[in-house]
Amino acid sequence: MPLISVIIPAYNNEKTIRETIESVLKQTFYDFELIVINDGSSDRTLEIATDIKDLRIKVFSYINAGGAVSRNRGFSHSVGEFIAFLDADDLWTPDKLEAQLKALQKNPHAAVAYSWLDAIDESGKFLRKGNHITEKGDIFAKLFLIPFVESGSNPLIRRQAFIDIGGFDESLTASQDYDLYLRLAARYEFIAVPIPQILYRISSNSMSANVRRQEVTSLFVRERAFQESPKPLPPELKRDSITNFYKDTIFKLLNMPPHRERGWQAARLLCNALKYEPELLQRRIIWKVLLRIAAITILPSQQAEIFLNKMNKLADINTLYIFMRREP
Repeated sequence: MPLISVIIPAYNNEKTIRETIESVLKQTFYDFELIVINDGSSDRTLEIATDIKDLRIKVFSYINAGGAVSRNRGFSHSVGEFIAFLDADDLWTPDKLEAQLKALQKNPHAAVAYSWLDAIDESGKFLRKGNHITEKGDIFAKLFLIPFVESGSNPLIRRQAFIDIGGFDESLTASQDYDLYLRLAARYEFIAVPIPQILYRISSNSMSANVRRQEVTSLFVRERAFQESPKPLPPELKRDSITNFYKDTIFKLLNMPPHRERGWQAARLLCNALKYEPELLQRRIIWKVLLRIAAITILPSQQAEIFLNKMNKLADINTLYIFMRREP
């Protein structure tokens, strides 16, 4: 019986599924099963997945039902004592499973091990560092403030802990990963592997049509976590958590290829952020954020990109991101 079950939900990922699967097969830890859930793909995802020959791979096909359902379906087929999920466009470094498993074995009170994350583009080139935040033990309040686990492709989870919290909430249309991690953190300790082992792929279509849906769901998840917190949380922590969501989303929009709709979305989200943190207007660098939003909203895409490249020499987007965050 394999010690670890790796679950990959896949929907129309023909461009990346092979590389994703291969990043699992290249792991330095070998005792795992790899379960691919084909979530009703209409492209060559199923063909590519089944074409890879390795006895550890199991492929199951279902009618399309979304990521949360697919992950739970994958878990229903699994037998491992530890569970890891990997999105079909992300990658792991070869030592990911081994390092996280060792961390949990050395810390038997912890139920979740997570690593640092870096972002890559569609071609696999490095884009930027992730949060690179290292926390351990009871991390609920800090995770509520900043979702530093960052991706559904990140943690290794003890099987019984996943069962105890009921798996992924299939009623959510977004933020399913963050919701799962908050529910785990409310009951269990976490341990960190402080090296980047998750390569999170950002595509040009990321968030393009789902910003409002993500906003509604993310605020709901935060409100529910605040109400169900195992320890009372100060109201200002909820305010800061919500503000961080808005600022994170603004950053992601501004870090994508300029498009007028993204500019309007960023402007709307900034207005919402200012409702929770009006003192943002007192920071001089906020005007560079406003200038970026204005350029994306007003200028044609090509001209906006030229203008933003010149702005980056004064304050690149990562500098703006660091300024905007409230750290734990």
